[in-house]
Amino acid sequence: MSTEVKLSPRERLLEAAATLTYRDGVNIGVEALCKAAGVSKRSMYQLFESKDELLAASLKERASGFASTLLPPADDDRTPRERILYVFGQVEAQAGAAEFRGCRYLAVQVELKDQSHPASRVAQQIKAHLTGFFRAEAERGGAGDPELLARQLSLVFDGANARAGIQVDNLAGLVAPTVRTLLDAAGVG
Repeated sequence: MSTEVKLSPRERLLEAAATLTYRDGVNIGVEALCKAAGVSKRSMYQLFESKDELLAASLKERASGFASTLLPPADDDRTPRERILYVFGQVEAQAGAAEFRGCRYLAVQVELKDQSHPASRVAQQIKAHLTGFFRAEAERGGAGDPELLARQLSLVFDGANARAGIQVDNLAGLVAPTVRTLLDAAGVG
Protein backbone atom coordinates (compact mmCIF):
# COMPACT_ATOMS: atom_id res chain seq x y z
CA MET A 1 0.00 0.00 0.00
CA SER A 2 1.42 3.37 -1.04
CA THR A 3 1.80 6.09 1.57
CA GLU A 4 2.57 8.71 -1.07
CA VAL A 5 0.65 11.90 -0.47
CA LYS A 6 -1.14 13.18 -3.55
CA LEU A 7 -0.64 16.89 -4.02
CA SER A 8 -3.65 19.11 -4.60
CA PRO A 9 -4.01 20.91 -7.95
CA ARG A 10 -2.93 24.14 -6.22
CA GLU A 11 0.20 22.51 -4.81
CA ARG A 12 1.02 20.94 -8.18
CA LEU A 13 0.68 24.32 -9.89
CA LEU A 14 2.93 25.98 -7.31
CA GLU A 15 5.52 23.24 -7.73
CA ALA A 16 5.37 23.41 -11.53
CA ALA A 17 5.71 27.20 -11.46
CA ALA A 18 8.73 26.99 -9.14
CA THR A 19 10.45 24.29 -11.18
CA LEU A 20 9.76 25.63 -14.66
CA THR A 21 10.41 29.29 -13.96
CA TYR A 22 13.67 28.51 -12.18
CA ARG A 23 14.82 26.37 -15.08
CA ASP A 24 13.30 28.24 -18.04
CA GLY A 25 12.43 31.73 -16.83
CA VAL A 26 9.23 33.61 -16.06
CA ASN A 27 8.02 33.69 -19.64
CA ILE A 28 6.95 30.06 -19.45
CA GLY A 29 3.47 29.73 -20.90
CA VAL A 30 0.27 28.93 -19.02
CA GLU A 31 -0.20 25.82 -21.14
CA ALA A 32 3.24 24.48 -20.18
CA LEU A 33 2.59 25.23 -16.49
CA CYS A 34 -0.77 23.48 -16.57
CA LYS A 35 0.61 20.49 -18.47
CA ALA A 36 3.50 20.07 -16.02
CA ALA A 37 1.08 20.29 -13.09
CA GLY A 38 -1.51 18.00 -14.68
CA VAL A 39 -4.13 20.69 -14.19
CA SER A 40 -6.51 22.29 -16.70
CA LYS A 41 -6.27 25.99 -17.51
CA ARG A 42 -9.77 26.39 -16.15
CA SER A 43 -8.68 24.91 -12.81
CA MET A 44 -5.62 27.15 -12.75
CA TYR A 45 -7.74 30.25 -13.24
CA GLN A 46 -10.14 29.07 -10.54
CA LEU A 47 -7.21 28.77 -8.14
CA PHE A 48 -5.22 31.84 -9.20
CA GLU A 49 -6.38 35.13 -10.64
CA SER A 50 -3.62 35.07 -13.24
CA LYS A 51 -0.29 33.50 -14.14
CA ASP A 52 1.31 36.52 -12.46
CA GLU A 53 -0.45 35.68 -9.19
CA LEU A 54 0.62 32.03 -9.52
CA LEU A 55 4.24 33.10 -9.95
CA ALA A 56 4.04 35.39 -6.92
CA ALA A 57 2.46 32.65 -4.78
CA SER A 58 5.11 30.18 -5.90
CA LEU A 59 7.91 32.55 -4.93
CA LYS A 60 6.29 33.32 -1.59
CA GLU A 61 5.92 29.62 -0.84
CA ARG A 62 9.63 29.05 -1.47
CA ALA A 63 10.75 31.94 0.75
CA SER A 64 11.07 30.05 4.03
CA GLY A 65 13.08 27.28 2.36
CA PHE A 66 15.33 29.89 0.77
CA ALA A 67 15.96 31.51 4.14
CA SER A 68 16.46 28.24 6.02
CA THR A 69 19.06 26.94 3.56
CA LEU A 70 20.87 30.25 3.30
CA LEU A 71 20.83 31.86 6.75
CA PRO A 72 22.32 30.43 9.93
CA PRO A 73 19.89 29.60 12.75
CA ALA A 74 18.91 32.71 14.73
CA ASP A 75 20.02 31.19 18.02
CA ASP A 76 23.46 29.88 17.07
CA ASP A 77 26.66 31.09 18.74
CA ARG A 78 28.50 32.31 15.64
CA THR A 79 29.89 35.82 15.60
CA PRO A 80 28.28 38.33 13.22
CA ARG A 81 31.28 37.93 10.90
CA GLU A 82 30.88 34.13 10.88
CA ARG A 83 27.12 34.45 10.31
CA ILE A 84 27.67 36.64 7.26
CA LEU A 85 30.37 34.33 5.90
CA TYR A 86 28.03 31.37 6.46
CA VAL A 87 25.59 32.83 3.91
CA PHE A 88 28.29 33.06 1.27
CA GLY A 89 29.52 29.55 2.09
CA GLN A 90 25.99 28.34 1.40
CA VAL A 91 25.94 30.17 -1.94
CA GLU A 92 29.27 28.63 -2.89
CA ALA A 93 28.04 25.14 -1.93
CA GLN A 94 24.77 25.54 -3.87
CA ALA A 95 26.56 26.95 -6.91
CA GLY A 96 28.36 23.65 -7.34
CA ALA A 97 25.13 21.81 -8.21
CA ALA A 98 24.53 21.13 -11.91
CA GLU A 99 20.96 22.46 -11.72
CA PHE A 100 22.00 25.72 -10.03
CA ARG A 101 20.65 28.75 -11.89
CA GLY A 102 21.41 31.42 -9.30
CA CYS A 103 19.03 33.18 -6.95
CA ARG A 104 15.47 32.65 -8.18
CA TYR A 105 14.41 35.98 -6.62
CA LEU A 106 17.11 37.96 -8.42
CA ALA A 107 16.28 36.18 -11.69
CA VAL A 108 12.61 37.14 -11.41
CA GLN A 109 13.46 40.79 -10.81
CA VAL A 110 15.89 40.89 -13.73
CA GLU A 111 13.53 39.11 -16.11
CA LEU A 112 10.39 41.03 -15.24
CA LYS A 113 11.94 44.49 -14.95
CA ASP A 114 8.52 45.72 -13.74
CA GLN A 115 8.83 46.40 -10.01
CA SER A 116 5.05 46.52 -9.65
CA HIS A 117 4.56 42.97 -10.99
CA PRO A 118 3.23 40.72 -8.19
CA ALA A 119 6.15 38.27 -8.49
CA SER A 120 8.65 41.12 -8.54
CA ARG A 121 7.13 42.57 -5.35
CA VAL A 122 7.51 39.20 -3.60
CA ALA A 123 11.11 38.94 -4.82
CA GLN A 124 11.82 42.48 -3.56
CA GLN A 125 10.53 41.58 -0.09
CA ILE A 126 12.66 38.46 0.12
CA LYS A 127 15.77 40.24 -1.13
CA ALA A 128 15.09 43.09 1.35
CA HIS A 129 14.93 40.50 4.14
CA LEU A 130 18.40 39.25 3.17
CA THR A 131 19.78 42.80 3.11
CA GLY A 132 18.14 43.32 6.51
CA PHE A 133 19.95 40.24 7.81
CA PHE A 134 23.26 41.64 6.56
CA ARG A 135 22.48 45.05 8.13
CA ALA A 136 21.59 43.53 11.51
CA GLU A 137 24.74 41.41 11.58
CA ALA A 138 26.86 44.38 10.46
CA GLU A 139 25.42 46.44 13.34
CA ARG A 140 26.05 43.63 15.83
CA GLY A 141 29.57 43.27 14.47
CA GLY A 142 30.38 46.96 14.94
CA ALA A 143 30.51 48.03 11.30
CA GLY A 144 31.22 51.73 10.82
CA ASP A 145 28.38 52.02 8.30
CA PRO A 146 26.09 48.98 8.60
CA GLU A 147 23.75 50.19 5.85
CA LEU A 148 26.56 50.56 3.33
CA LEU A 149 28.05 47.18 4.26
CA ALA A 150 24.64 45.51 3.91
CA ARG A 151 24.24 46.97 0.43
CA GLN A 152 27.78 45.90 -0.53
CA LEU A 153 27.16 42.36 0.73
CA SER A 154 23.88 42.24 -1.23
CA LEU A 155 25.77 43.33 -4.32
CA VAL A 156 28.33 40.54 -3.86
CA PHE A 157 25.54 38.05 -3.17
CA ASP A 158 23.66 39.01 -6.33
CA GLY A 159 26.80 39.14 -8.45
CA ALA A 160 27.98 35.75 -7.24
CA ASN A 161 24.56 34.23 -7.89
CA ALA A 162 24.32 35.77 -11.34
CA ARG A 163 27.78 34.69 -12.47
CA ALA A 164 27.45 31.17 -11.07
CA GLY A 165 23.86 30.93 -12.29
CA ILE A 166 24.85 31.51 -15.90
CA GLN A 167 27.86 29.24 -15.35
CA VAL A 168 30.54 31.74 -16.32
CA ASP A 169 32.35 31.60 -12.99
CA ASN A 170 33.25 29.12 -10.30
CA LEU A 171 32.78 30.75 -6.90
CA ALA A 172 35.32 28.56 -5.09
CA GLY A 173 38.00 30.71 -3.51
CA LEU A 174 36.46 33.91 -4.86
CA VAL A 175 33.46 34.92 -2.76
CA ALA A 176 34.72 34.36 0.80
CA PRO A 177 37.91 36.43 0.32
CA THR A 178 35.85 39.22 -1.26
CA VAL A 179 33.44 39.22 1.68
CA ARG A 180 36.29 39.08 4.21
CA THR A 181 37.82 42.17 2.56
CA LEU A 182 34.52 44.04 2.89
CA LEU A 183 34.12 42.93 6.52
CA ASP A 184 37.70 43.97 7.35
CA ALA A 185 37.22 47.37 5.69
CA ALA A 186 33.98 47.90 7.63
CA GLY A 187 35.60 46.94 10.95
CA VAL A 188 33.54 43.78 11.53
CA GLY A 189 35.68 41.49 13.65
